[in-house]
Amino acid sequence: MTVLSTTCEADLTTHNNELVTFSKSLPGVPEEKYLAHPFKWFIGSKSGCSCELRHLYVSSVELGFGEPEDWFPEEASDVEATKQIAATIRALVKNGAEVDCVDAWAHEQKEAAPLGGDVVVNLSEVSDSTFRFFEMHRFSFVEKACSP
Repeated sequence: MTVLSTTCEADLTTHNNELVTFSKSLPGVPEEKYLAHPFKWFIGSKSGCSCELRHLYVSSVELGFGEPEDWFPEEASDVEATKQIAATIRALVKNGAEVDCVDAWAHEQKEAAPLGGDVVVNLSEVSDSTFRFFEMHRFSFVEKACSP
């Protein structure tokens, strides 16, 4: 499950379509406790859960962000959904909002699993097409231009 929080009061359901849904109804995964901001959202994909988004498992996080690869087939709709989410996050950050998210798998656990890491995602360096979520990591989004 992918959950997001922001300082922006905007209604993210205006971005909903057949590939992506934003819902104020959180799935109840204990990892929601890692979200830092007051306005919280569940991000769903075409199936209703977050399964059809681009993810890296904890054991693969060292691969980082990257374009889809031939050796690891991904559904075109999953890639497009993730790009749309990245664009929505980018717009929030550009408008001055703070945004974070956590990608966790729902296993009906009662306690939050420890995070594998806390990653600052500089949207000036990560394009929408290379963006993917990292399992059991908290992302904090920023947009900072490189200094000369």
